[in-house]
Amino acid sequence: MSRKKGSIDIIVPAYNESEVLYIFMNEMMKVIEQITDYQFEFLFVNDGSTDDTLEILDNLSKQYPIVSYISLSRNFGKEAAMTAGFDCSTGDAVAIFDADLQDPPNLLINFIKNWEEGYDVVYAKRTKRDGESIIKKATASLFYSLIQKISQTHIPANTGDCRLMSRRVVDSLSKLREGHRFMKGLFAWVGYPSIAVEYRRSPRAAGKTKFNYWKLLNFAIEGITSFTSAPLRIATYVGSLTALFA
Repeated sequence: MSRKKGSIDIIVPAYNESEVLYIFMNEMMKVIEQITDYQFEFLFVNDGSTDDTLEILDNLSKQYPIVSYISLSRNFGKEAAMTAGFDCSTGDAVAIFDADLQDPPNLLINFIKNWEEGYDVVYAKRTKRDGESIIKKATASLFYSLIQKISQTHIPANTGDCRLMSRRVVDSLSKLREGHRFMKGLFAWVGYPSIAVEYRRSPRAAGKTKFNYWKLLNFAIEGITSFTSAPLRIATYVGSLTALFA
């Protein structure tokens, strides 16, 4: 039996994903079986699901020895779920995948290849966004364009949370304990050598998205206010001018 190079944890936030969890695990195992150099552990984070997600995760943990899970007391949101996963991870590297399979599991192969070449962060960059409405694509493009212009932290466009990070990156992220977290910004803010892996994003394998336009708007506002002082400066200018004219 050959000695493993190291260990990789795969964190999977899950909120009401009962329709897709078995499909996700089957597809991920097909990829894991191709990578024989590393020891893998799956850590699912049940983010206060109200469907059968928790029961299915319990079944998966019994079916696969490399699967474990933690269950949050209520729905705290994906950012908090990822943070809980980071806190519990122990691998030499940590990857993040959503259960909906919009980010294909075979990205993991290229993630590991680039990590072995010395990159601490290997993130997935979308070239196409299949299954998403024109409005969602347009608003996403507008958000990334705006935040790149007004923020001093460069947040790569057309990227989500799907990525692989070295242990030192995860340790750095775990030291940041903000209550309101915009992880895409924090991923970029901590620095470290990074590289993109381009891919075409697929529609969900099953189930429905948990993000409506209202949640996405609030999420965008959270990102903008967290990583730029532009809104504060604008409010100051407007307030000062109003006071002057008054």
